[in-house]
Order: sequence, then C-alpha cells, then structure tokens
Amino acid sequence: MRVLRTVFPVLALVAMSAGCSSSNGKSEQQLTEQREGYCTQLGAWQKARNAADSDTSTDSDAPESPGYDEVGAVAEDALLAMQPLRDEAVGGGRTLGEATAAAMKNGDSEAEGRVVEYCGDSGYETLTR
Repeated sequence: MRVLRTVFPVLALVAMSAGCSSSNGKSEQQLTEQREGYCTQLGAWQKARNAADSDTSTDSDAPESPGYDEVGAVAEDALLAMQPLRDEAVGGGRTLGEATAAAMKNGDSEAEGRVVEYCGDSGYETLTR
C-alpha cells in the first residue's frame, strides 16, 4: 500500500530521535502552539483517511488511487508535527509518538482514541474527528 511506503520513512525518523525529551527548555506558549499544530494535522489525517475509506468502498483499485497518496502525505505531516511532542504520555503506558504511529501505521483504534483524547485534554477537541 502506498500509504505505508510513505509513512515508514517518517516512522524511522521518529524512532531514531526518540531519546530526546519533548518539553526540555520549551515555554508554555511553544508547547501550546505545537499541540495545536499536532491536533490540527491529526484531524486532517483523520479526514483524509475517512474520505479515502469511503472512496474505497466502491472501487476495487483503491489502494492505487490518489486518495491514498493524499492520506500518506497528510500522515507524514501529522507525524512531523508530533515529533517535538513525541515523549508526552497519553495513557496506557504509551507516549504520543507510540500512539500516533500505532494509529496511523496499524489502524489501532485504541491508540487513535488516546491521541484524540490527548487533543481534547489540550483544548483542541474540535480539531479531531
């Protein structure tokens, strides 16, 4: 699937840099802006994924459709927006980075619920689906 070919290099980048702390030396304003950016990108990914999923219900060639390319590009944007926040806890023993990767790579609905809850707790519940 094209989405996975697009997402895997970004996930590798996230994994390589996972040792850095997400909040060292950041002001509350920076964290607020980063959280808003992440939640905005997460919502865009959800919208693109849902649109591609609804397109695939009638098209047997869907994995090669432009919708899937768009989902991969939007997923990459969300993963990049998550990067500075990756070590923040989202519950269940997971970090934001782990939960985001599981939701986007594996379609893990529990992980997606955790990142949506993270956005809600940060005050950006209206940005996600």
